[in-house]
Amino acid sequence: MEEYIQVVTTTEKRQDAERIAKALVENRLAGCVQLVGPIVSTYRWRDGIETAEEWQCLIKSKKSLYDELEKAIKAIHPYEIPEIVALPIISGSNDYLDWLNREIK
Repeated sequence: MEEYIQVVTTTEKRQDAERIAKALVENRLAGCVQLVGPIVSTYRWRDGIETAEEWQCLIKSKKSLYDELEKAIKAIHPYEIPEIVALPIISGSNDYLDWLNREIK
């Protein structure tokens, strides 16, 4: 059985999130990318605490494509060190997972 993942990344601008989403779907690295935002992120950066408004991308893909997906995100992403984390999809609707499988590499 194929293993599926949801990859999460955030961007400062909605346009950057939209550009990432479109590129990943066009290149069949993701079947679907949902944009959520704006959200507020608080994090440590360069010895200080930062708070920023961001857009979150929820990317549905296959575990076997993670390395290629990460490389594609980094090539587009404007951040010096973007958040790119993958979470396993432990279960899902067979219809949805079948659709996802048809839409990506």
